[in-house]
Amino acid sequence: MYEVFKSSKPYMDTVASAFELTPQQLFALKNLSVERAMAMSELASTLGCDASNVTSIVDRLEARGLVERRSSELDRRVKALVITTAGLDVREKIHERMQQPPPAIDNLSSADQDVLCTILARALATMGTPTTP
Repeated sequence: MYEVFKSSKPYMDTVASAFELTPQQLFALKNLSVERAMAMSELASTLGCDASNVTSIVDRLEARGLVERRSSELDRRVKALVITTAGLDVREKIHERMQQPPPAIDNLSSADQDVLCTILARALATMGTPTTP
């Protein structure tokens, strides 16, 4: 399994690059909540990185107009992130692009891909992770 993930890194780099993003920026954009502002500390936790790393990621996303920093309604010292209309547009295009499987999966037969998708959906369900169609 590790080898499949490792072989997909160049694919993820290519996808991110197509949107003039780093992989970290791509994952940050994909993980921001559409329904509510997200504290930078929450994004850091979601990405599994230090808050100082999130600051530089968000700086670049904000410079491109994809996210905005706002003071939290509950605590003005806390900065919350809101995805912009431009950010939503890029995120939708990323979602569409990521529906194309990486080469390691794309080289499988359609039947094998269907079985793999079913198995992975079940694995995600055991972790409480929702799947998207």
